[in-house]
Amino acid sequence: MKLSNTFVKTFREVGKEETARNAELLIRAGYINKEMAGVYTYLPLGLKVIEKIKSVIREELNAIGCEEIQMTALQSPDPWQKTGRWDSDKMDIWFKTDLATGGQLGLAPTHEEPITNMMKKYISSYKDLPVYAYQFQTKFRNELRAKSGILRTREFLMKDLYSFTADEEAHNEFYEKATNAYHKIYDRLGLGDCTYKCFASGGVFSKYSHEFQTFLPVGEDTVYYNKDRSIVLNEEVLNDEVLADLGVKREELESTTAAEVGNIFTLKYKFTEPLGLEFNDKDGKRQTVFMGCYGIGVSRVMGVIVEKYSDDKGLVWPENLAPYKYYIIGIGEEGEKIAAELEESNKEDVIYDNRDMRPGQKFADAELMGIPYRVVISDKTLAEGKAEITDRKSGESKMVSLEELRKEIK
Repeated sequence: MKLSNTFVKTFREVGKEETARNAELLIRAGYINKEMAGVYTYLPLGLKVIEKIKSVIREELNAIGCEEIQMTALQSPDPWQKTGRWDSDKMDIWFKTDLATGGQLGLAPTHEEPITNMMKKYISSYKDLPVYAYQFQTKFRNELRAKSGILRTREFLMKDLYSFTADEEAHNEFYEKATNAYHKIYDRLGLGDCTYKCFASGGVFSKYSHEFQTFLPVGEDTVYYNKDRSIVLNEEVLNDEVLADLGVKREELESTTAAEVGNIFTLKYKFTEPLGLEFNDKDGKRQTVFMGCYGIGVSRVMGVIVEKYSDDKGLVWPENLAPYKYYIIGIGEEGEKIAAELEESNKEDVIYDNRDMRPGQKFADAELMGIPYRVVISDKTLAEGKAEITDRKSGESKMVSLEELRKEIK
């Protein structure tokens, strides 16, 4: 990527209406653009990060037997009416539109109803089970107050997975696999050391659900945890009954703020029963399919990573998630020549800052963008036949030979 070829620019500051640090830094660094409250466009750099987060999630879900699909954002009222969730008084986050030919459509806030309705075509026998299907899909939720940058928006990218099994026992086996996969995902996203499975309200579905909460100063939730953090629970379920269930005393718990980065639900027959998703068991008897759902807010996770890793100079991406690995700056004619050569040798991993501006400005942008390694090739370094590499995370610099640098980048 040659910076002279992109329309993206960096900014020293953003408007006062953007108070969330994650959105402020991402806008300044040229990763996203704010369209309106709770709605953001992902620019080339931001989209590359999103795709890398998706790749991590996809790899771990495929490893436990899940299949990827792509469902529609537009929703027909019919399946939602059968479950009672089309009524805006019961689910007040709908975006709905009137059709020119009459009737209404909605923009999906989630996809339990349409995927359950669809599975009636594909599940009819116990031989068709289990099914684990997931997607990456834009969701639309008419939040009363969109806030916290990309942590809470009206339009966001979500990974939603749905499991369909013959019974609760088979569901529980997969639920455990999904839990383990989630832990692997957060480890790979650099959040494993501060993200915990957390007891939360099961709502109308079950006594409990589980959230994955990242301990974070700007988190919107308050969670309670014991000394070794083996028990974490959302404030919403902090009561005597739950404490007794978990075998913990209130005085043994501390509290902190946290940001939810995922959730898993046992849905049982909440959607399969009203929508008539049934199968013939081994004895030929009709049974209702048992269901679960598992969500990760992809764009939300990106914001949490920014909140965790940024510093006073800008973004600091984990190496496996950064849009590029190297930010190369050439100073002087020979330095520019070698920098251009390196960018040509590996366009996937290299940003070449070939803009006509002072080196100091380029250094500042390299830090703001959070690219893991800044490489400087100048007359001074070339006098030794070397280049200077600076680690964005540690701030440490070292000199390497041009031969070594070319080999590493290629």
